[in-house]
Amino acid sequence: MLISVEDGGRRLRTFDTTAVSCLPGLLEAKGNGSGRFTDAEDAVLTIAPTGPGRARLTYDGSVGHVSLRRAGALPAACTAGPKPGEGERPDPRRVFDVFWRTYAENYPFFRARGIDWKAVGDRFRPRVTAHTTDDELFDVLRRMIEPLHDAHTSIVASEDKRFGGIRADTTMPTPESVARTDKAVAEAVGVPLRTWGQGAISYADLPDGTGYLRITRFTRFAAKGGPAADEAELERALDDILTPARTRGPRALRGLIVDVRFNGGGSDLLGVRIAERLTSRPYVAYRKHARNDPENPRKFTPAIPVRVTPSGSPRYTGPVAVLTGRLTVSAGETFTQAMTGRSPAPVRIGENTQGVFSDVLERRLPNGWTFGLPNEEFMRPDDRRTYDVTGVPPDVRTPVFTEEEFAAHRDSALTRARQLLVR
Repeated sequence: MLISVEDGGRRLRTFDTTAVSCLPGLLEAKGNGSGRFTDAEDAVLTIAPTGPGRARLTYDGSVGHVSLRRAGALPAACTAGPKPGEGERPDPRRVFDVFWRTYAENYPFFRARGIDWKAVGDRFRPRVTAHTTDDELFDVLRRMIEPLHDAHTSIVASEDKRFGGIRADTTMPTPESVARTDKAVAEAVGVPLRTWGQGAISYADLPDGTGYLRITRFTRFAAKGGPAADEAELERALDDILTPARTRGPRALRGLIVDVRFNGGGSDLLGVRIAERLTSRPYVAYRKHARNDPENPRKFTPAIPVRVTPSGSPRYTGPVAVLTGRLTVSAGETFTQAMTGRSPAPVRIGENTQGVFSDVLERRLPNGWTFGLPNEEFMRPDDRRTYDVTGVPPDVRTPVFTEEEFAAHRDSALTRARQLLVR
């Protein structure tokens, strides 16, 4: 990726590069001339010098950063020709080549997922010609990435023509399945839930003296204001939940159940903020690095440690259970991973999480379509292993939102958590 800062620091543009292409990126932001920029979603980006010809890019809501090196002028390929979606229709073969090459240079998990990407290119490239229709091309690109079963892979041609990957054992949620799950959770909890964050955060005190905290996403807690507003809303909710009465003294919670079984992800930073309200000691949540060699999928940038530091606000440090399932995705998983280093360690109950941790690298194709893929690994701090592909496993395995559970009006994971916390 190339970043161009223009107009005296008042405009930031990105360009996505491969060995065969340079295209305008999806990120544009307005600046104030001091290295601070705001994008279309009110997220703040900051570029700060770190040495001669070097700088660091940080992004609101992210737990990492991007190291930058000055490259001089933009390559001619980045400014030549029509913009994506303008002028004559790009040759479908060029669209294919940019798509295949972007995965070849950035995707870290071909081996772990048992995919020979060169063989995929050899198989599908001959099927694309100058006369391939948009429908045919979309079908080819979809069929290339579908066998990855990776929930961080996607391609979007239009509002009604899109594809997103998912693990083979997982069904994408629908409005009907979400409503069914919400109803089952409310029935199992058995007492009214108070909500925050536009319904994404809910809490109830249970009759056995435990607390139940459910988080269904790590984004859009606030109606506007971007990541900073989301973080402020989360802190407000945690202040209301983790009161002095619940966190210390004779009436403190006997245990806290954190339910992320249905959590589609969002900002990793928000998950870290919750972990910081649940610990009395600092620790490293995980380390992350990004693929950094277009020819070698096992070469990465230096690993960045992501730390959990006890919050200065009220904290709960007693026993914790974390409920997970196959619909615990992305930031829901990095939160689960961040909690594993807590002391006392939480007990994880339910199913393996989905197995996708990386930020999504969002790119554009020469015909204007967009697509996404992961390019990072989130490693355990002690042995550099990752939970990518397999997901974070539970300590206690139970069914999660199965037909049998629904039919029996049973929530085995929640029941087991309550048993373990109050024994």
